[in-house]
Amino acid sequence: MPDDIGNMHVEKIEFLNTSLTEKGYQLVFEKERLTLQSRQHNFKPLAIDFTAGQARHRRLYGGGKNQPISRALGLKPGYSPVVYDLTAGLGRDAFVMATLGCQVSLVERSPVIALLLEHGLKQASTFDETQEIVQRMRLIKADSRKFLKNLSFEDYPDVIYLDPMYPHRDKSALVKKEMRIFRDLVGNDTDAVDLFQIALTKALRRLVVKRPKGAEFLAGETPAFQVKSKNTRYDCYLPVEKP
Repeated sequence: MPDDIGNMHVEKIEFLNTSLTEKGYQLVFEKERLTLQSRQHNFKPLAIDFTAGQARHRRLYGGGKNQPISRALGLKPGYSPVVYDLTAGLGRDAFVMATLGCQVSLVERSPVIALLLEHGLKQASTFDETQEIVQRMRLIKADSRKFLKNLSFEDYPDVIYLDPMYPHRDKSALVKKEMRIFRDLVGNDTDAVDLFQIALTKALRRLVVKRPKGAEFLAGETPAFQVKSKNTRYDCYLPVEKP
């Protein structure tokens, strides 16, 4: 176990492992990383690493502000919005948004995923290449609906970003593994429509919903406009009048 992990984190991991054992998972430190391991599925350990792999490749070769997510967020020269990612998950899109210069709050309700995110952000803060990026990322451990309902008007973000759970067409082993893990830990996104409707009243400039190509509109609501890529689209909604 890494030397910088305090007793509080050790106790938290032990507490979470008590309930995770019933689901066939365990949090384990492996090669200086906090990993989620499955005892019942043939999965490689899951860890959040913003310094290597897909995160590094997208940071270096993702296309910068010309990529679709940048256009969906409304980035312009001299303007980088404050974004609330209310379905943070493994933090991949949030890291891209922070790489593009946005101030990003990641809201995650699963204590297990939130702890993995926390350690991933801490690790990235010690690397020169990612230190400045993760300084623009703030982790909030909360249910997104409750978080939004308690939000003061002065804290409303420019953009709210949603990526609700959906059976993606990508059938790769990695995607199937992550989908199973999230369903095992969090369940299905049965509150996605409710979250969408609340978010429409809290975004100052736009609400962006990430969807697979060909998926129905969330809540059956037609967006104001869309930004499309090969396998993904971003449905962009203008906020409703504030109360």
